[in-house]
Amino acid sequence: MASEITYAEVKFQNTSTAAVVKVPPETKKHERHPQKYPPWLPWLISLLLLLVCIALVTVLLVAPFSHSNGQPTALKQKFKEWSCDSAVPEGKEEGWTCCPKGWKRFQGSCYYLSGDAMSWAASEQNCTGMGSHLVVINSKAEQDFLSKEVKKPSRGENHYIGLSAQDMGQWHWVDQTPFNVSAAFWREGEPSNPDHEKCVVIHRTSGALNNWNHVQCNSHNRICEAAAVIV
Repeated sequence: MASEITYAEVKFQNTSTAAVVKVPPETKKHERHPQKYPPWLPWLISLLLLLVCIALVTVLLVAPFSHSNGQPTALKQKFKEWSCDSAVPEGKEEGWTCCPKGWKRFQGSCYYLSGDAMSWAASEQNCTGMGSHLVVINSKAEQDFLSKEVKKPSRGENHYIGLSAQDMGQWHWVDQTPFNVSAAFWREGEPSNPDHEKCVVIHRTSGALNNWNHVQCNSHNRICEAAAVIV
């Protein structure tokens, strides 16, 4: 018996379909437009910078003297040029000690040694006009400093100090400091108390310390003193 061949029709169904990837439409690049500024803005910035510079200059030149409390305002008003260094008197927090240009500084004071001569009264008036007074000597160190200064070649022979007597032997300092006999620096034989010699000078050719000489109140050089300006 012949074998029968059976044919069967088989259909295979696709189990998966190709994955479809959806690509988003190309994003448009954002165009950057330069930001526009008002045309007057650069001028405003330049003006502000100029004002800042002016303010800084004002602070640097003026402010140091504006907060120096307790200083002689007349001295500051009379002089525009100053010489300063970093040395300050004990107990001061500020960092600079200043004297008018051309003056000499010693410790907390400024000294002006004149190149011209005038009477004692005119000398005191001249010192007062500069915001100072004829020098008042309070210590051996100050006396030694001034004695060395008057011995310089350019100095005059006699320099007035702020000591005088209305009545002979009754010596008074111009700032009302009490006269201390033990802290006086008279030349040998002085004061000799003649009635017509009521003013006192530092004599250039005398010894380094004992060089006070009482004289007639006529024409001599002078030493002015003022408190240094602390800034």
